Amino acid sequence: MKENTKYLTVSDDDFQWGFYLKVAGYSVIKPGSPYPSIEHPSGYYFRWEEGRILQEYQINYITAGEGIFENEFVKTAVKPGSIILTFPGIWHRYKPVLKKGWEENFIGFNGSIADILMNQSVFSPKEPILQIGIKEELIDIYRKIFDLTQNEQPAYQQIASGNVIKLMGYILSFEKQKAFTGKRITKIIDETRFTIRQNIEKEIDFKKLAQTHNIGYSHFRQMFKKFTGVSPGQYHLQLKLIRAKEMLLSTDKSIKEISNELGFQSIYYFSNYFRKKEGISPSSVRK
Repeated sequence: MKENTKYLTVSDDDFQWGFYLKVAGYSVIKPGSPYPSIEHPSGYYFRWEEGRILQEYQINYITAGEGIFENEFVKTAVKPGSIILTFPGIWHRYKPVLKKGWEENFIGFNGSIADILMNQSVFSPKEPILQIGIKEELIDIYRKIFDLTQNEQPAYQQIASGNVIKLMGYILSFEKQKAFTGKRITKIIDETRFTIRQNIEKEIDFKKLAQTHNIGYSHFRQMFKKFTGVSPGQYHLQLKLIRAKEMLLSTDKSIKEISNELGFQSIYYFSNYFRKKEGISPSSVRK
């Protein structure tokens, strides 16, 4: 891929969109080369002795070479497959090892939606290096972003920002997978989800279910929530809710019948839970 860095303008429409790019680029830093390049604008250029503070987020993906990163919280090595995260207002500095250089894919972005997404626990200035490995999915997204920013077609910022969000989703997924890859608990969680889907209308004793797999309930619940984002009980309730909406729209059964059939404690509990999660009552959905 051809080396290039593109510094981007931002319109009022881009600000209102809530997620916009400031810079995107790919560069190969050869062994012995100075870093960063003196061609960077003053807002991006920095001397190692001083470091820098940006007013944007950056996600830098190192696909070859080695280096070092330091910010206000940590000092750590950078290896091939490392994601470097930098945050607005946080002092930092990084560079490749002089004898090895590196290849870097980088994007800088900002916006109100970016603030919300970068507030996820996996994106933290206290853990600014994520060892993802060399992933074709990430390289492909960076290339798509580079193409969009080079051509600058109408609404390219909006399309490019969508690709950045996709990139963040992949990073989040790869990080979560680390805790489960090749482990027995993954199979247990898959079997549990299948059991829940097959018994949506029934009461499920999750403590007993954990015992059948010879695993402590507390650990089972913790790992299930880490894998799915919700506890086993909430996973079960959400599937009940999905089934309830289907029945409200496609059957003539009364709300009480649906509540009973899906095993809710009472029609009162069902209606309250439904309204809390959906923002509307079961009867309103049917109407």
